[in-house]
Amino acid sequence: MLFEQRLRDGLRDGTITVAFRRWRRPQVVAGHRYRTGAGMVCAESIDEVTTAEITPGQAKAAGYPDTSALLADLRGDPALPLYMIRFRPLDQPDPRDELAATTTLTDQQSDAIAARLARMDAASKRGPWTTTILAQIAEKPAVSSVFLAEAIGWERPDFKLHVRRLKELGLTISLDVGYRISPRGRAYLASAAAAHAASASSARAAPPGSARAGRPGRRG
Repeated sequence: MLFEQRLRDGLRDGTITVAFRRWRRPQVVAGHRYRTGAGMVCAESIDEVTTAEITPGQAKAAGYPDTSALLADLRGDPALPLYMIRFRPLDQPDPRDELAATTTLTDQQSDAIAARLARMDAASKRGPWTTTILAQIAEKPAVSSVFLAEAIGWERPDFKLHVRRLKELGLTISLDVGYRISPRGRAYLASAAAAHAASASSARAAPPGSARAGRPGRRG
């Protein structure tokens, strides 16, 4: 459950405890924990409502001065059901933030990330994409996803969805504008580059036609 930047202070201090979303079907479950972009929250209830049922108090609890301001800011198709989600902030870090802060990786951890990325590439209708996007973010931190997506010929929503998958692995960090590679992501890229260089050096040193020369290195 992501929130725009202007609402995040209220999420952190607990003054915003309600959200309204237009969805085809509920996207949260009462009792489950969710990331907001400003910490973790626990959803306490979710109810389908009409715009006429929204009270001034609920609008203020959602971060708006009145119901008119809230309704003007509602996104999505007005024909979709409108849900009111009540939640409470949790005093715990986002597990992805802790993962992303990792500065060193063992060979086994690097191999596990490489294997996961390979599976993501293999499952994608776009073909291999993980290395392309990681390299793009590393080269162009804090650049809007509009330009990053356009540079590789993707639609922005699809691009953001794919970057989110990399964030789940702790490899990227979302900024107010664009992204950057996380410490864990930098550690992985360095490990992958070193493994690729070692594999290339080994292949050059091996006698032509030997089994060693044809052995693939770790994913780079």
